[in-house]
Amino acid sequence: AGERPNSVPDPAPGSTRPLGEILLETGVITEDQLTEALHTQRDDPPAILVESTIRVDVGLLDNLMKMVGELVLARNQILQYTQQRPDAGLNASTQRLNLVTSELQEGVMKTRMQPIDAVWNRFPRVVRDLSKQCGKEVRLVMEGRQTELDKTLLEAIKNPLTHLVRNAIDHGFEPPEDRERAGKPREGTLALSAFHEGGQVIIEISDDGAGIDPDRIRDKAVQKGFLRLEDAASRPDRDLMQIIFRPGFSTAKAVSNISGRGVGMDVVRTDIEGIGGSIEVQSTVGAGTTFRVKIPLTLAIIPALIVTSAGDRYAIPQASLLELVRLDCSTALGVEHVHGVPVYRLRGRLLPLVHLRQIFGHPDAVIDEDSAANIVVVQADDEVFGLVVDEITDTVEIVVKPLAQVLKAVGTYAGATIMGDGQVALILDVHGIAVRAGVTEAERVGMSAKGAEEDALAEDDSARCATLVVGVGGRRLALPLESVARLEEFDPVLVERAGRVRVIQYRGQILPLVFLDEELGEPTSREHGEVLQVVVHTDGDRSCGLVVDEIHDIVEQSIQITPHTAEFGVLGAAVIQGRVTDVVDLDTLLDRALPERHLSGVPA
Repeated sequence: AGERPNSVPDPAPGSTRPLGEILLETGVITEDQLTEALHTQRDDPPAILVESTIRVDVGLLDNLMKMVGELVLARNQILQYTQQRPDAGLNASTQRLNLVTSELQEGVMKTRMQPIDAVWNRFPRVVRDLSKQCGKEVRLVMEGRQTELDKTLLEAIKNPLTHLVRNAIDHGFEPPEDRERAGKPREGTLALSAFHEGGQVIIEISDDGAGIDPDRIRDKAVQKGFLRLEDAASRPDRDLMQIIFRPGFSTAKAVSNISGRGVGMDVVRTDIEGIGGSIEVQSTVGAGTTFRVKIPLTLAIIPALIVTSAGDRYAIPQASLLELVRLDCSTALGVEHVHGVPVYRLRGRLLPLVHLRQIFGHPDAVIDEDSAANIVVVQADDEVFGLVVDEITDTVEIVVKPLAQVLKAVGTYAGATIMGDGQVALILDVHGIAVRAGVTEAERVGMSAKGAEEDALAEDDSARCATLVVGVGGRRLALPLESVARLEEFDPVLVERAGRVRVIQYRGQILPLVFLDEELGEPTSREHGEVLQVVVHTDGDRSCGLVVDEIHDIVEQSIQITPHTAEFGVLGAAVIQGRVTDVVDLDTLLDRALPERHLSGVPA
């Protein structure tokens, strides 16, 4: 009907006359228009506006999260209890409880999640003001603003990220005139990006500035007394980058109200590690610098690996876990000692070993050559090392509990949790253990002592290849790792026949089996019921199973094959891990074993 003209009288106070009747009398609308409006009003009654969001006190969410944590603990205890009692009805109810608890846990955690833009929305002004103060031209680019993480973590990373942004503008970017002389645009680009990866939130702060000069860090480190002159000269550039996180270190030429006091980057690392995260730095002189921050999605409930040492149980957060290695009696001989530091050559690279027993004061922390050893390969910042434990138990979701005051100063524990049997297990602080064990220095000593050997063995990365070393009939055989999809164990009673080929039902498909000992003319006598060790080999969308006697290790090194026989299916011999190993010609061998090459389309 359009806007009501000024000539339309306002209804008297308390009047019950409909507005449509008044508009009809004054001639603003016609009778047909009034009838149509009444029909529309009857067909579409006015909807009641309901807010799609409600405000909830943060304290209420914290209490709700605590109760969910207690529910998860109770769930874990019930699961452990029912595993020992074969009651079908109880097991079904327990699995239902497990499913509902997991969904409830996920839902409550989502209520605490907020987009990282809640922190980033302050950076445009910071960049604008600081770049003007420093006389630089900087453009801010932000990606992944809707990436969510726990509200507690958002508050914790606010100051570290602000310092990294300020540091990039002050230290990273050159003045506009210098950028033009270097062939760069006057305006520099500061990029912030956030995304989820492997159960963590990754935040990258990148600039296209001058980069970090390792020679300048080397000189400053010697000047400040952080390094000796001879150590600084031999220290790799990657290790030198970590010195910027040392307290009191700064490359600023003059002290200002922004930088130059050597206080900041050490606090950044401390704050990030305090919430279970890590920070890495990569820099190229003249091209720029990137800081990569990894933080967990939440601190309340995390997946962890449970291990035992000297009769005590410990939890290792899976965010720090890389892989598990088991050394049997034969491979335990490969553990060497360099300047008193135990190291193990894992796929051609030296891995420093830290005995958990030794860290906690047990003197019998040695790898017995007559027994197996379990190694948990973990990463603390850029350093990778192996934790030697007595036993690896299981992976579970644990509820993180704060430490008692007396344990906070130890530095090797990140918290505690209650296990399914009601006992307390301590959560290990991987970075704290690395510092206490001196892993960083141990690795440098080891690499330095092995320098001559490394130079002799150093190969071009393009020439290195990864192989799977297996045992067949007392021989060591090498298979190309790129064609290996999985390693499996099968019960021999599951083996069937399809024509003349032995097969097994595997992941919804028919997987043909090739017994390498028979194909190489050296059949192995297997005991009745002995489990079959199978390497699932893939070639495009086709797969087959290679039956072997043992699976030894994965080795990454360049291989020089020496033809030694005209044996069918063998390319020749190579020295792998210091032992002569035959390299298998899989294509030729499989052409004979499976002439139709009817390899099934088993998913890798």
